[in-house]
Amino acid sequence: MRESIIAFNQGIEASTKHPSFDVEVNLPFRLDLTTWALRRRSNNIVDRLVNQSWRRVLVLKGKPIELIVNQKPIQHRCVLHVKLAGLRSDDIYEKDVAAILEKCLGINEDLNEFYKLSQKDENLCFLANHFLGLKPPMFPTVFEAVVNGIACQQVSLDLGIILLNRLSTSYGFSLKSEDEVSYAFPSPENLSNLSPDNFRNLGFSCQKGRAIIELAQAITSCKFELEKLDKFDNAEALERLCQLRGVGRWTGEYVLLRGLGRLDVFPADDVGGRRGLQQWLNLNKSLDYSETKNIIAKWSPYAGLVYFHLLMNRLTREGCLKE
Repeated sequence: MRESIIAFNQGIEASTKHPSFDVEVNLPFRLDLTTWALRRRSNNIVDRLVNQSWRRVLVLKGKPIELIVNQKPIQHRCVLHVKLAGLRSDDIYEKDVAAILEKCLGINEDLNEFYKLSQKDENLCFLANHFLGLKPPMFPTVFEAVVNGIACQQVSLDLGIILLNRLSTSYGFSLKSEDEVSYAFPSPENLSNLSPDNFRNLGFSCQKGRAIIELAQAITSCKFELEKLDKFDNAEALERLCQLRGVGRWTGEYVLLRGLGRLDVFPADDVGGRRGLQQWLNLNKSLDYSETKNIIAKWSPYAGLVYFHLLMNRLTREGCLKE
């Protein structure tokens, strides 16, 4: 992490008594767009957008806290104000939280080369300008990315988010405030001792439940270290991911992008992504995996960033971004 980007207030807000600090972000940046790319659906209870603030419950050192992030309106600068609800004044988690912010919101990503590339392509230029400030989001852990991928296999995104919500409310840490209960995404430790029937009761198939349980057990027993996939290139990381039960090419590429931040990866088996690409380019026929790969090759190494822009395009058509 580039420490120069982070500016800590090291203070406590007098009105709420919650620790707070500021983070300066590389321009251009829009919190709302980046948060939507992370959450994907308005009913996502893990990543929430409440009154223009991104909210997520994190579990740090065994304790749930709520991250509340707002973008400050400062001319020629971009500063995020971060508040940590659920902490005492003597709790110090700023650097841990700043690292999660950097990962989840891509705040230090320099996208100047992407914007230069977009100026050479009329279609891409429109998307890049329309969603200026979108940074590439990631899940805070690769485990969460894999579970998201498994949950959303062969079902609609709406149903996938519902399944993930049920998993979080049933087995994630919770944090109560005056008017609501918020939930963290479950950790491997939360899920490793469950049975497939526990997952069936939530609406998952037995196969998906078994895959998630085996993954959680492999992580808690240190037999598979997902975070270490970062040291492998795309091909080898994908090969290792596909050795896991329930992980195929679509899930593996999804994890490369959303869990490992590989911006050169467009999950070409993603039906929504392919349909969005087809509509965006006004193509007359549906695309298969190879055709999708051939089309996106010209936007290398930013194919994954194009994927996120197409997602924003889809959410705009569906009216989500008006919320």
